[in-house]
Amino acid sequence: MLCFSVNILFTRYAITRMPVDAGFFVVLATNILFPAVLYPFELATRTAPWTWHWEGAALFAVAGIIGTFLGRRFLFDAVKILGPSRASVFHSTAPAFALVGAWLLAGERLGWYELMLMAIVWIGLWFTQPRAGSSTAGSPLGADTLRKGLFVGLMTVAGFGLGNVLRGLAMRDWEEAIFGTVLSSLAALICQLMATRDWAKVGAQFRAAAPGAWWLYLGCGISTSLGAMFAAVAMTHMEIALVVLVVHTTPLVIFPVSVFILKNREELNPRTLVGAFLVLAGIALLAIR
Repeated sequence: MLCFSVNILFTRYAITRMPVDAGFFVVLATNILFPAVLYPFELATRTAPWTWHWEGAALFAVAGIIGTFLGRRFLFDAVKILGPSRASVFHSTAPAFALVGAWLLAGERLGWYELMLMAIVWIGLWFTQPRAGSSTAGSPLGADTLRKGLFVGLMTVAGFGLGNVLRGLAMRDWEEAIFGTVLSSLAALICQLMATRDWAKVGAQFRAAAPGAWWLYLGCGISTSLGAMFAAVAMTHMEIALVVLVVHTTPLVIFPVSVFILKNREELNPRTLVGAFLVLAGIALLAIR
């Protein structure tokens, strides 16, 4: 969660210096190279030998296509259509899709206590979103735009939720969080290369990038790589749906940074404070559990 929060903060400044069309390639390349550099050190320090597992590798690759490629691609579209605040509302519901996916694909069953904690955190996340009519919530949307935005938003959370479930399934039989992240990112990069048509535009964006853009996108790649690896390891210790829930509590970091460091005081109100308290309470109870 902390890693993905750092990525959000990096992205805030990266997209102002270089468009995501080009920046996404930097992120994906870093998602491959950074774990690849770490992997020999992990092999040198662990006792278990390296083995190849076709099913686990396939699950990691499909997770990269669904979660990393399609999920992020739809998220960018959702931000363009709905605005960042409305898109973040959709993004915070990804644990619901992970809950259903883990039930259908992984056979996970959560008790009433875990479901109650998830409900508390979801309500808290909803409260931390900007209210309708606030300047951070965005302008009103037309009916056609809203329908298109709802579809893209649903595809976003479905991609992220299902992608995480597939990672959790892969980790059950093949505990290769670092190498699996390399495979997921490689599959996503191949898809991005195949989907890109206007290479002249991408090249122009690279050439016109403002100073520091490459470093910011490099930071995005490192932070998302670490987040994916930590999340995969966490899925070997607790239920997949609960891991996804914790990962999506990024408002616990983004909210205070936005208010106290970026000075966005409009976000500080009783509604968002109650939301932050509910999220903290849910996570604390989950930690005790």
